[in-house]
Amino acid sequence: MFAVKLVKNKQYPIDIPEGIEVRHGDMVIVQTDKGEEAVQVYLLPPQVESILKRKKVPSIPFLRVMTNEDYKEYENIKIMNQEGYKNCLELIKKHNLQMNLIQCSYTFDKRKVTFYYTAPERVDFRELLKDLTKVFRRVRIDLKHIGVRDETSLCGGNGLCGRPFCCCTFKRQFDSINIKLAHDQSMPITPSKISGTCGRLLCCLNYEYKNYIETAKEMVPIGSGVMTAEGVGRVCGLNILTNKISVKLSDGKIKEFPSDEVEMIDTDVNIEIDINASNYKYASMQQIDENIDINQFEDDRNSSTGNI
Repeated sequence: MFAVKLVKNKQYPIDIPEGIEVRHGDMVIVQTDKGEEAVQVYLLPPQVESILKRKKVPSIPFLRVMTNEDYKEYENIKIMNQEGYKNCLELIKKHNLQMNLIQCSYTFDKRKVTFYYTAPERVDFRELLKDLTKVFRRVRIDLKHIGVRDETSLCGGNGLCGRPFCCCTFKRQFDSINIKLAHDQSMPITPSKISGTCGRLLCCLNYEYKNYIETAKEMVPIGSGVMTAEGVGRVCGLNILTNKISVKLSDGKIKEFPSDEVEMIDTDVNIEIDINASNYKYASMQQIDENIDINQFEDDRNSSTGNI
C-alpha cells in the first residue's frame, strides 16, 4: 500500500490505478478537499498498513504522477506562496490588525489560497479580505485562525530532545496540560525547561504522568514519619525514577534510602520539613524569576483551534 502525508504529516492511503507505475518517493498529484495538491508518495511497511486499514482511514484520490511540466509549476507555486505571504503581511500592517501571519499556501491547481494566522483575540478582517480579493483575483481566499500549538505543528522543527516535534509527526490531538504535571514529576519549574517552541507546556509532560502517579502510590507519602537504618526520620521528598525516598533525620541531615528499606511508623515525628522545597527539589535549586507567571504557559482557548 502507498500513502501520502498531508498537513501535519498525517498519513492517508492512496489507491494507485492498475497500469500506473509509482515508486517510493515519487511526487504525485492528488485530489483533496482543498483542491489538487502535490505530495510525495510513500510505500508503507506492513505494520502501518494494517493500522490504517483497522482505523479505516479514507483513501486520497490519485490523479497522476508529476510530469516535468508539473515540477516547473510546483516551483512556481513555491514562489507564489512567498509573494502571497508578503502581500498579505503588508495589508495586515496597513489595517493595523493584531494577527500574526504564519503561512500562505496555494493549492496546486491555484484555485484556492489559504492564509494561516494566530491572534490573541478574534479578528475583524472584513476590510482585509476586501483588499485581498483585489490582489488575489480569480482564486478562493481562506483565512484560518489557528492556535500557537497548531502553528508549531504546521511549521515543524526539533524539540529539546533533538527529535522532530511530536505535534508534526505522530500527535493528532492536543491534550490539556497544566503546571501540576511538571510539579508531580519534579520537573525544573522554569520556562526554558518545561515549555516548548510554541510557548506552552511540553506535550510530553503527559506521556509518563500516569506512571509517576501509580509509582508514587506505592511509596511512603511526603511528611510521614518513618524508620530507617539510621534511625527515625520524616519523609521530605520522593525520587520516582530511582525509587528512592529522601528522609530528614533527627540530626537535621537529609539522606536517600531505597523505598523498600523505609518503614512508615504511626508515631508522630517532631521534625520540621519544607515540603515544597524538598518535594520539588529542582525548583528549589534553581533561581526562579518571580516576575514570570508560570500559569501563562498552560493551555488556553488560543493554544489549539484544530483549524488546520
